[in-house]
Amino acid sequence: MKKRIVIIDYGLGNLRSVLRGLEWAGAAATITADPEVIASADGIVLPGVGAFREGMEMLGSLEHTVLAAASETPLLGICLGMQMLMDRSEEHGIHRGLGLVPGDVKRFVPAAGEKVPHMGWNTIRIERETPLFDGLHEEEYVYFVHSYYAATAPDYTLASTTYTHPFASAVKNGLTYGVQFHPEKSGAVGLAILGNFIDLIC
Repeated sequence: MKKRIVIIDYGLGNLRSVLRGLEWAGAAATITADPEVIASADGIVLPGVGAFREGMEMLGSLEHTVLAAASETPLLGICLGMQMLMDRSEEHGIHRGLGLVPGDVKRFVPAAGEKVPHMGWNTIRIERETPLFDGLHEEEYVYFVHSYYAATAPDYTLASTTYTHPFASAVKNGLTYGVQFHPEKSGAVGLAILGNFIDLIC
């Protein structure tokens, strides 16, 4: 039986591309804002494109559903969705996140020859063994679009990327995973990561 993955629809995110990626990887994926459907899923994806404060505000009452489900259901945050997993963000003021992964979201400080946002293909360097990266090389190219990054401890960092300085480009705490890049836009590597997320679901 196919794993039942829900993509949370809170009004922000590249939902259709994520849906197609999960379906290609073998999941029975659904886009929903229904708390009961989210609570009964085998796995949850929290996508997102845009500003942190808006993301948390748009998530609204679904925050409680996500927090309750994350204690026993694998969850994958993508791009803004990964940032929302953190404790807080400094984007346009200080704003509280979901607190599922310890750390803060900070803005890139532009370096010589580098612009913000960080946009385009860049490498992830795998820092810790994880089923999420099964079959991948130590370094792989994936696609990024972001102006803010997650600052977290090595204990929660699955992969790092360098742009102006090293930052966590994939994180994990318990059953909660996050990737700063867009796997649905990252070709075969991204699809492999989505497939691995499906496979790690019991």
